[in-house]
Amino acid sequence: MSNTFTRTSSRLAAACSLALGILTAGADAQVASDEHAFARDSSGALVMSGFGQCVRSGFGPAPQWTVACHGEAPLAPLAQYVAFDANVLFDSDESKLRPAGNDTLDNFLAKIHGLDSQSILLVGYADRMGSHADNQTLSQQRVDAVKSYLVGKGIASERVQTSARGETQPDTLAGECKDANNTKNVACMQADRHVFIQVSGSRIAK
Repeated sequence: MSNTFTRTSSRLAAACSLALGILTAGADAQVASDEHAFARDSSGALVMSGFGQCVRSGFGPAPQWTVACHGEAPLAPLAQYVAFDANVLFDSDESKLRPAGNDTLDNFLAKIHGLDSQSILLVGYADRMGSHADNQTLSQQRVDAVKSYLVGKGIASERVQTSARGETQPDTLAGECKDANNTKNVACMQADRHVFIQVSGSRIAK
């Protein structure tokens, strides 16, 4: 009876050891698999997103559980690259924002909320009426008005880059708007009196 118990105990111990080895190997394989889930640069360092988290490499199937890339931070979700632009129109010989311009800027700000970006580019334009010097000044004043509005809404001033191009790059064609400087011509050149806004960056994919 004693011998039978000893042999049974030995077999049970061996089976437990084997099962433990299989489980350990499985766990090690899972960790190794998860290590490949992190993107690394040419030096082997982990690639971090603009949100300060590790970036998935896309290697293999998604793990059932995540491993912290630095022992504490969770694996970063995928980020997607996005770009937005907007166009703010102005009245003739004016640099003051119209109510419609305020609405355009508010919609733009709502779209870029949470966007991880380096800078916002503003480019101001004027129509072909008036002197080159006056149009250059006017396009700069329009850009300044848009920048002031964005900064007033919480955008950091240093993130806003500006450029003024006067009447040098009109949207209307040279053969268009050939009337004298009257109401008809002012309406025809409306597309040339504007500030174009552009921003790009990354955002956590939903």
